[in-house]
Amino acid sequence: MTSSISPPESRISFLPPDVSDAASTPALGKTARSPKLASRVTVGQGPQPALDARPRSGTPLPPEGVDRPARTPAPPDNARFTGLPQLADVASGAQVLGPGSQGEGLRAVQATLLDMGFALHGGADGRHGPHTSRALRNFQVHASRTFPAVLPTGALDAATLRALDALAPAPGARGQTWGLPSAFFDGQQVRVVVALREHRTFLFDTRGQLVDIFPNATGAAASPTRTGLKVVRTKLDQLATEAAGARLWNDRHVFGVRMLDLSWADGRHSGEELHGTNAPALLGTDVSHGCIRHSNEAVRVLHDALSVGDRVAVVEHVDDPPLGVPRPVA
Repeated sequence: MTSSISPPESRISFLPPDVSDAASTPALGKTARSPKLASRVTVGQGPQPALDARPRSGTPLPPEGVDRPARTPAPPDNARFTGLPQLADVASGAQVLGPGSQGEGLRAVQATLLDMGFALHGGADGRHGPHTSRALRNFQVHASRTFPAVLPTGALDAATLRALDALAPAPGARGQTWGLPSAFFDGQQVRVVVALREHRTFLFDTRGQLVDIFPNATGAAASPTRTGLKVVRTKLDQLATEAAGARLWNDRHVFGVRMLDLSWADGRHSGEELHGTNAPALLGTDVSHGCIRHSNEAVRVLHDALSVGDRVAVVEHVDDPPLGVPRPVA
């Protein structure tokens, strides 16, 4: 389930699409920043062009003082969301889906958040509860970097749906179409990017192509996960991981089924690990003692994919300055 991302020298842009009246223009994510093709990335699909759909010049506007037709927001364009009246109502501003809401439109949104790597304990059940609020809020934290109208409310409003419509992969695919982190941190290639504020972990292959995105749980306020460049120092299998849990916490399941011990890139011990969990309902939150928790299924993939010496970048957001175009390293 591997997908190409743009080569490092053509880094994916995080600037919002170049449109007039971005807060109300329909099909927001379908407009590129320039007439050139923009890279769109989805796990399970190769890069595909996003054609510039801006209206061409030459269409005169009504003169001032003449009534202009009211602009009606368009329904979602992504095939994941089309044909769902509940989401058409959200797109038009007639409805906001918050706690207690339920329906097939909400189920489609939940399934999409799962495919984009956001934690949603209990799966896509079509009901808006605390886990759906958390997943939406984590998505909104991510989307607000490029869609300023999106606020971290945990409810599905028109602005959030427009951003999700633009970023979501095609039906049946995982990942997202654009807005992914670079696989380079301060010029050094990394295999993993941990985005703390949106609670997602991005796994890249050795060529810098995105493999998958997993939800995580990170450090609590009193014991935050520290940002910076880290390195896999030791890999522990299930027996060693359970032994560490029993020794340190008198609970052999507390670290899940795998662990990858991390040091700082300069060799200093970090005291942090990538590991599994026996509390999957807490994924998507700040709850650990500084380690980065994943589901046991996800940590198996990370353990199998990574080698001792592989680099792991821990950042606040996927567009943080150290993530960028590679440059020579002294």
